[in-house]
Amino acid sequence: MFGCYGILHISHEQEGMRMTKRIREILKDRELLLFCNFTVILFMITAFILATPQEIAKGMIIIVLTRDALVTDYFELAGFGAAFFNAGLVMGLGIHLIRRLKIPFTGFTMAVLFINAGFALFGKNPVNVLPMLLGTWLYARFHNAGMNRYIYTALFGSCLAPMVTELVYLLPFGFGINLLCAVTVGIFMGFVLPPLSVHTASMHMGYNLFNMGFAGGLLAFVMVCILQSFDLQGNSVFIWSYGQPLWLAAGLYAYFAATFLYGLFINQGSLKPLFSLMKHPGRAVADFVMMDGPGTTLLNMGIIGCVCTTYILLVGGDLAGPVIGSILTVFGFAAFGVHVRNYLPILFGVYLSTFLNHTLPTTPGIQMGAVFAAGLSPIAGQFGILAGLIAGMLHAAVVMCTSALYGGLNLYNSGFSTGLVAIVLVPALESFIKGYKIKKDKRKKN
Repeated sequence: MFGCYGILHISHEQEGMRMTKRIREILKDRELLLFCNFTVILFMITAFILATPQEIAKGMIIIVLTRDALVTDYFELAGFGAAFFNAGLVMGLGIHLIRRLKIPFTGFTMAVLFINAGFALFGKNPVNVLPMLLGTWLYARFHNAGMNRYIYTALFGSCLAPMVTELVYLLPFGFGINLLCAVTVGIFMGFVLPPLSVHTASMHMGYNLFNMGFAGGLLAFVMVCILQSFDLQGNSVFIWSYGQPLWLAAGLYAYFAATFLYGLFINQGSLKPLFSLMKHPGRAVADFVMMDGPGTTLLNMGIIGCVCTTYILLVGGDLAGPVIGSILTVFGFAAFGVHVRNYLPILFGVYLSTFLNHTLPTTPGIQMGAVFAAGLSPIAGQFGILAGLIAGMLHAAVVMCTSALYGGLNLYNSGFSTGLVAIVLVPALESFIKGYKIKKDKRKKN
């Protein structure tokens, strides 16, 4: 009897192993696509749990027609249901374009999709991103190149989407002419961003992961200066939802835990590759999917998502739309340069700065700036913990000033800030290290 039970038990175990192996074979090369599709579906389900179809439709109209300059929290503006529905639409649009162009899912793909999903909670919608996508498509056609070469630039470049909505309300003409001018400007910016982003990447030498934020900030600054020369200046915007809804915190942890477990399943239960991933300094281009595989990347993403959420909760921050958006953005960049070892020094540097200046960890700009400081992670990865602390502290100071330069019309304000910090700090660090090595070599010779 016990022998039969043992045979039956082994048979069930073998069947389970065969089933697991078959699932892994089905998932092969589609792990990240399925994960992203699952995320879109999760956004949509959440939206319809939190709001009725009528409330979502009304909220989407508000999102599309309202000014989107920093900081416009869609949770507060249109409700949780409409905000999550909008995030699902924007991320779904990105997935559709990438799939249509037959581009493989890499770490860069995860970064671009989740930055769009995150900013769809405070600034992007399926309407205001279209002019920039069209502008980049025209740039590709002008240079006789395929759109698959520029799709990432187009999707990242939608950071200037608020400029389109802003011009509709700011220009002194009728609605029709204002809309035409706004769309034209959006197309122009989408046309200019590809070559501009190439030049800005060389300026910070890959030490700012949010390169498009730096390029977008420069372009937005020029555009705002032009508008101000015609005495056209928009009013500042600050719409923010305060508090820490328990269901939202629990949902974030559940999602990040599911990400980690999915990665663990793909890796056949092995955590060892994760430690190998954490040895990379993170300097762009650091595509973790291509270097360490999708399973290990998802493990890292799950950890980073939990780290960001825990930080916000511990300092008493708010689970507002912009904060959740920043967490999702860094969650995506955990596939492209960010991991615990190079991020924590930067994060702690931002927190430490609040004891030395007039800001608090709960100041909305500092909450977002702390999470988005991940863009400087390569500095800590390359130069060490002390350099990371200094970079985080500098970022905390700079990020509070930069948004005023372009009236909040560059959504990736932290990307502009991290770009400035990298340009100033990296040459100083390299010079110091080079000088130290020269002195050390002289001492050895003597």
